Amino acid sequence: MLDIFWKSHNPYRSDGQGPDIGSQYRAAIFYNSDEQREQAEESKAALEKSKAQTVATMILPAKEFWPAEDYHQQYHEKKGMVPACPAY
Repeated sequence: MLDIFWKSHNPYRSDGQGPDIGSQYRAAIFYNSDEQREQAEESKAALEKSKAQTVATMILPAKEFWPAEDYHQQYHEKKGMVPACPAY
């Protein structure tokens, strides 16, 4: 899953993705256990080493989760669109 995640966004940008700019669009990995944190940190370090570039994607503890509003659920499917995600 981490490999797909790293390929599905630009991990080097700290201010958003694509045309979406701002802190609400920054990339992050949220973990629920020490094992998940360690896996995320190891994969981030491996990516940085392989590209010799600092990864901006944050690794943070998971907190309270709020599902998106109904109109955001399955958005592309409802609108008949193809997601912009290159790993889709």
